[in-house]
Amino acid sequence: MEKIKMTTPLVEMDGDEMTRILWQMIKEELLLPFVDLKTEYYDLGLKHRNETDDQVTYDSAEATKKYGVAVKCATITPNAARMPEYNLKEMWKSPNGTIRAILDGTVFRAPIIVKGIEPYVRTWKKPICIARHAYGDVYKNVEMKIPGPGKVELVYTGQDGQEMRETVHEYQGPGIAQGMHNLNRSIESFARSCFNYALDTKQDVWFATKDTISKKYDHTFKDIFQEIFDQEYKEKFEAAGITYFYTLIDDAVARVIKSEGGYIWACKNYDGDVMSDMVATAFGSLAMMTSVLVSPEGYYEYEAAHGTVQRHYYKHLKGEETSTNSVATIFAWTGALRKRGELDGNQPLSDFADKLEAATLKTIEDGKMTKDLAMMTSIPNPVVLNSQDFIRAVRATLEASLA
Repeated sequence: MEKIKMTTPLVEMDGDEMTRILWQMIKEELLLPFVDLKTEYYDLGLKHRNETDDQVTYDSAEATKKYGVAVKCATITPNAARMPEYNLKEMWKSPNGTIRAILDGTVFRAPIIVKGIEPYVRTWKKPICIARHAYGDVYKNVEMKIPGPGKVELVYTGQDGQEMRETVHEYQGPGIAQGMHNLNRSIESFARSCFNYALDTKQDVWFATKDTISKKYDHTFKDIFQEIFDQEYKEKFEAAGITYFYTLIDDAVARVIKSEGGYIWACKNYDGDVMSDMVATAFGSLAMMTSVLVSPEGYYEYEAAHGTVQRHYYKHLKGEETSTNSVATIFAWTGALRKRGELDGNQPLSDFADKLEAATLKTIEDGKMTKDLAMMTSIPNPVVLNSQDFIRAVRATLEASLA
C-alpha cells in the first residue's frame, strides 16, 4: 500500500518517561508504515527543556501558531523531588500552562467510549465533555512565602496614575500568599469556544463557578458568559434545541453525578483540571480521554490528558515488562492527523485517522487490552497485553481493515 501523503507538517512535541516510550512505539508501528509523516519536531522532555532554559517550550507554541496543528506527548511538571533527579537549573513551569498561555483558547476533554468498559457512575449513559478554560488563574499565579508579621496588599496602578489597593491579610506570623489573574478577552474567547462547540456537537452547555464567594473574580466569568450568550447565542441555541445552564460549582458536581451525561461541562482552569480527571476515571481510565486545545485564532493542540506514567517508566528502565495504556496517546495523534487533513483538504489523511481509532477500539472490544482495562472490563476472559504488544495488536487490526 502506498503511504498517505501530507502537505503541511504537524508540530510534534515529544515528552517524558513512559509516555515518551509509547510515543516512539506508536510512530513506528501505527503511523510511519502508513503515512508519509511530516512533523516539525520539538523535544519537550524535561532534560532538553532544562538545557534550553525552557525556550523549546516557547518555540513549540510559536510553531503551532505557524502550522495550526500540534500533537503533544505528556510531560513532567517538576516538583522539588525532580530537581536533583534531572539536575535542574530551576523548577520549570508546566509546559502545558506555558503553551496554553501563548495560544489561549479552551481545552475540550471527552471520554473515549468502548464496549466492555462500563462507567463507575451507573447513571451515565453518554459522554461528558469537559471544556476547560486554558488561561490564567493558579497556572499563572504569583506566590510568596511570608516570613513573619506584616501586611500583604493587592495593588493596581493604572497607566493614568489611578491606584486601587486592597489588603489581602495582616499577618501576625509566617504564612503564604498567592496572586492570580485573568483577562476579559480570554474569558470571552472561552465562552464563545464553548458555545460554538455546543452548536457543532448539538450538546447543552453547563457552566459553574463559585460566584457567591468570589463576588468579583468568579462573578466576572458568570457575567461574561451570560452577556455573550444573551447577545450572540440565545437564538442559535433555541433553533438548535439546546440550552445553556449556569449554577454553582458544588451544585454542578452533584448534578453531574446524577445526570445521564451528554453535555459540555464548562469549567474554570483548575476546576477543569480536576474534574476532567474525575470524569475520565469514572468512565474507565485516565488513559481513555481525548484532549484538544482549541484557540480562538484557529490553532489546535492535541494531547493525552494523563501524566507521564512514572512508575511504569522506572519498571521499563529495569527491563521489567509494563502494560501501559496507550489509547489516549494514539487518539492524540489521530485527532491531530484528522484536523491536519481537514485543514489541508486531505481526505485520505482524515480517513486514516478514523480507521486507526476504529481499529484501536475494535482491538479492545475483541478482548485484547492492557492490564488497567482488563481489571475493569465486562468482556469475558480478556487477553492482557504488554505495552508494545497492545500497539502491535492495534496494528494487526488496522492492517486487516485496510486490506
